[in-house]
Amino acid sequence: MKDGPVYSGSSFGADQSISGEAVFTTSLVGYPESMTDPSYTGQILVFTQPLIGNYGVPGLARDQYSLLRYFESSKIQCSGIVVADFAQKYSHWTAVESLGDWCKREGVAAVTGVDTRAIVTYLREHGSRLAQITIGNQENADGFQDPGAMHLVARVSTKNVYEINPGQDVKIAVLDCGVKENILRCLVSRGASVTVFPHDFPIQDVAGQFDGIFISNGPGDPTHCATTVYNLQQTMNLHSLPIFGICLGHQLLALAVGAKTVKLKYGNRAHNIPTLDVTTGHCHITSQNHGYAVDASTLPTTFKEFFINLNDRSNEGMYHVSRPIFSTQFHPEAKGGPLDSSFLFDKFLANVRQSKAEKDLANVADATAAATAAAATASSL
Repeated sequence: MKDGPVYSGSSFGADQSISGEAVFTTSLVGYPESMTDPSYTGQILVFTQPLIGNYGVPGLARDQYSLLRYFESSKIQCSGIVVADFAQKYSHWTAVESLGDWCKREGVAAVTGVDTRAIVTYLREHGSRLAQITIGNQENADGFQDPGAMHLVARVSTKNVYEINPGQDVKIAVLDCGVKENILRCLVSRGASVTVFPHDFPIQDVAGQFDGIFISNGPGDPTHCATTVYNLQQTMNLHSLPIFGICLGHQLLALAVGAKTVKLKYGNRAHNIPTLDVTTGHCHITSQNHGYAVDASTLPTTFKEFFINLNDRSNEGMYHVSRPIFSTQFHPEAKGGPLDSSFLFDKFLANVRQSKAEKDLANVADATAAATAAAATASSL
């Protein structure tokens, strides 16, 4: 740790020293999904679950939409991992290699035999810290790099526009700030055509071609995404489309409407965090991965708080008082994690289909009025 303790262990990953922000997750399962989540870019992931690697690593199988079945992106996104006990032998019907072999092949540092309880205690007391994993006598030439100072979204976002599941009844534009595969799956499996755009694409210029807009999760400080925030502001000013944002997408939407974000002391990264739905009083167990949060006290009067974290009382969502716009800090797609809040994708698609039906009805009414006016003009000549 920078200006902190040093912990020793054994390497079971790549023979490569790295630096990053040390964070911890209390998730019991789902290490392949967590490690390939783009939101972990630039971070050293410490697992509180003592035994990691016991079910190995699955292969690159894809589903009917050509989305990865078992990973959230095509590579490991975190800089390194730290575990108490690495399982050298694994057993699972989907596994094709060990966690150690995967880390070596992907060039990711991995350390075992470390007192992860001591690390987590330190991080909870002092907050997320810059750290290094040093293998042998290697010098880390980059020093203690701060991912928070980098525009990480630009690194993980798609560079090209692409479409998934074309020809469906509704079309969704996705701003890719580091989107997880299962988020895309949750949209297309509900009958939507999805077009994925780079994070800084001027979505306001093409929004009229779509029935709804989705803003994805992603890594780092949301204030680096000034172009995305501006484009969202313009989109909301020019169009009345339904909008749904998750995690970083929630923060960017909040910035676009004039709210502020704050960096949490050590963040929320787990699959078991209780979240209160303010509108219903129901509690949902949620999957989370974020180091920043929206300051609910800065929300404009047009937005209200949707969800609250029952552990630290931080904001977990917001909704517009009159327009079909809402967002959540947690992950309703829950890969991995509980499916308690997956109904929010149903809510979004219902908003999209209702908005489209109203727009189609208005277009028919306008066409009928125009035809009636033309007929009246013709009869008077």
